[in-house]
This record gives sequence, structure tokens and C-alpha cells, in this order.
Amino acid sequence: MTSAKYPSIKAGTDSLKLNTGATVPILGLGTWRSPDEQVTKAVEVALKAGIRHLDCAFAYDNEVAVGKGIKNSNIPRDQLFVTTKIWGTFHRRVEEGIDISLQRLGLDYVDLLLIHWPVALRQKGDEKIPLREDGSRDLDDERTLNETWKEMEALVAKGKARAIGVSNVSKPFMEDLLKTAKIVPASNQIEAHPFLPEHDLVLYLQSKGITPAAYSPLGSGAAPVLEDETILKIAKAKGAEPAQVAIAWQAQRGVLVIPKSVTEHRIISNAKLISLTDQEMQEINELHKQPGKHIRTCMPPWGVDFKFDNYPPPGQKV
Repeated sequence: MTSAKYPSIKAGTDSLKLNTGATVPILGLGTWRSPDEQVTKAVEVALKAGIRHLDCAFAYDNEVAVGKGIKNSNIPRDQLFVTTKIWGTFHRRVEEGIDISLQRLGLDYVDLLLIHWPVALRQKGDEKIPLREDGSRDLDDERTLNETWKEMEALVAKGKARAIGVSNVSKPFMEDLLKTAKIVPASNQIEAHPFLPEHDLVLYLQSKGITPAAYSPLGSGAAPVLEDETILKIAKAKGAEPAQVAIAWQAQRGVLVIPKSVTEHRIISNAKLISLTDQEMQEINELHKQPGKHIRTCMPPWGVDFKFDNYPPPGQKV
């Protein structure tokens, strides 16, 4: 077995249970940066390939197109697990935020609603990222994550969200939230890939019954996971694609994984979950320890210390 210091569940597990009792497929389709003309088709392809978990967000500006893909698939609603997120300008009007997303998606409820980032933005008309005169983001400094969470909790009773959670939340932020939360977050979606495994945070979340989810699980140009020698070696040995290796690694850590793609053959390939040996898991678990391979790629200029361990600026190697 892999070391206890690393997250690990049984190979081949294809779904997890949230602390609400709901079952969620480990593998989903991410829709970040997917343009309308491509995301509808991507959703249709993913659902046809057997994927039943879709990750969306108000801020992605493509929920209408995602909803069209869902409708075109003719998959019954109760067979889908749909996640969306409340954007920063809606921290003081959470219900309005989910109502907009539900209308765009063409749904009556979402299975999981997340707070996209643990910081609030001041509302300035329809601006998604309102700025101050100095060009910095106009944060609503008087609004706390805990206050926004209270509004999230109210949506569960109204049936608009079957479960609620957060995104981009570190251990210190989560510990503070849990001091006042009446409902423990069902999930925390974070950047996680072999070059940024977040082992300690994943283990902490799992100890609290909070299901971790990984965005950017395949890395990016700044974190070339799919070009890594170890990933390529394991892929060759498995007769698999490098992306399948990175996805399987997340799944066997007990982490929801939502790779984004609009390319048909990649979506279909990603949907085929392979298994890794304990030795292969160990090799990938320790990849980030190699010089220059601990990389965080997504951290917009919020002007806030999110208190993540080993927190470098985006793209900076440590």
C-alpha cells in the first residue's frame, strides 16, 4: 500500500459519497474556458461516453451552452450530477446568483453549489471583476466567507442546491469556516495535479468528511504534467494516454477529478478510468519534490493571502 502520508483509496473506485449521503461520479467534465460553440458538443460527447458529472460556473459565461448540451443528450436529470459556483459579486446575493445559473442551465436545482473564491467583490452593475481606481480588484472587505456561507446554507432547505461547498479554500480558511458553519461543506474544489498535489490539504479535508475535487488536474503550459517523463513512462507501460494516468492518480487519492476538454477523442479517452499500482502512485505522489516541479498555475491577483502551503505566485516554481 502507499504511505499513510498520502491520500489513497481502492483502485477502480469510480464514485464517492458526499457527507450528505449523495453519490458523485469521481470523473467529471470541466467547462472552464470552453467557448459556447464548443462546450455544447463537448457536453453531448461526454454524456454519450458515460460521464455523468458536469462542473460549471457562473463566471465561465457558458452555462446556457452547457444546458443546451444537457438537453440535447436526453439523459434523465436524476442520472446527472451538476455543479456550479457563486461568483464574488454575488456573495451578498447568493440566491440571486444560483437563480441566474439555474435559468441558464435550464435546471430546477444543482447537485452541488460552491463558493467560487473565498473573497467577496463589490457589486458594480454587471461587471464581473470590478476594479478600484488603482486597478486592483474591488474587494468587499466587510463581507466574510462565514457570512456568505449562511446564505448558502439557506439554499439547501429551499431545494435549489442538494449540497453546498467551497472552492480555492486552504486549511486555515476552512478551519475558520467550520467554527460557525451549521452545514459542513460537502466539497472543496482546489487546483491539484502531480506538480501541485496538495497532499496535506487533501488528507485534512478527508478527515473532516469534506470531499476534495481537483481542477486543472492535467496541469497546463506552466505545469507540463502530460510531458513529464514519469507520467509518460507509466502511460507507455499501461498502453494508456498520459491524461488517463493523471486522472487515475487523482481518482485513487479519493479526489473528484474534472479534466476540461472540447476535443472529442480526448473526452472519450479521459472517460476510460484506468488503475495504477501502489508503486506508480508513489512515483507520482513524489513528482513535485523534483527541482522546479512544484508549481501553482491559477491564482488571480486578488491581493489576498489565501494561506496555501508552499504558496508561490502563479507559474512560479519552488
